[in-house]
Amino acid sequence: MSGAHNPFPLFPYRALPDAPKITWPNGARVAVWVIPNVEHFHLEIGNPAPDVRNHSRRDYGNRVGLWRLMDVLTKHRIRGTVALNAEIGLYYPRIMQAMIDLDWELMGHGLTNSKFMSGLSNEAERKLIGDTRKVIEDWGQKMRGWLGPGLTETFDTPDLLKEAGVEYLADWVNDDLPYRFNNGLYSIPYSIELNDMPLFNMPSISIEDFKRRIIDSFDVLYAEGATNGRVLGIALHPFLIGAAHRIKYLDEALAYIAGHDGVWFATGDEIIRAYRAQEASA
Repeated sequence: MSGAHNPFPLFPYRALPDAPKITWPNGARVAVWVIPNVEHFHLEIGNPAPDVRNHSRRDYGNRVGLWRLMDVLTKHRIRGTVALNAEIGLYYPRIMQAMIDLDWELMGHGLTNSKFMSGLSNEAERKLIGDTRKVIEDWGQKMRGWLGPGLTETFDTPDLLKEAGVEYLADWVNDDLPYRFNNGLYSIPYSIELNDMPLFNMPSISIEDFKRRIIDSFDVLYAEGATNGRVLGIALHPFLIGAAHRIKYLDEALAYIAGHDGVWFATGDEIIRAYRAQEASA
């Protein structure tokens, strides 16, 4: 309709049957990436402040839960793709060195999850992205991916990320395969449905249900992957999944996935590079 508002200003619409034919390395049906959200929260920000209850609950993840999560991923030979609050790199060298030693990928996740990106000025957002990139570069990696704090953006975010050299963005949870933004940035399948943050907060599903969701999602994607590759993203927060009563269920879910042929445990960067190579040939 002439003059109608364009509902897809950032990327074109694509129906699932029209996605390019994708075969992952070694003929894998499903690329599985696991995303630990390693975050720093501010005690002085909250209502009321100091927000001892929420701050200390999240600090449990950095002190305890993350180390359990590292053990489980290492057991299954999975390299995490870290959604990294850059303040972790400033205040927690012990955590940073452990992630570097495990060869986990560091994906930008702003400075702190105590502040979202919505409403930032262009200058402030450019600085936030640049400051996050600098921390990751100071720890020896290139910032190839980005997940906004709370999946928040401004209308300028994709262009500012592209300007900063970012290659893929995880905020848009609208597909089971990557796709390309109009500006050349790539979207990678992240998840709210397999994300312990919304699922374990009020109202909370059971940890058995979370395990079942992971397995059920994998089963469908694995079956579909017989004709075209799929991506499964599992989004985790150490203060939640790393709690003593939850961690074994993640271990069991990953063991189930790893027990299938045709599964590729990959980082975000590896998935996007494999997709781009085949998209170009298609």
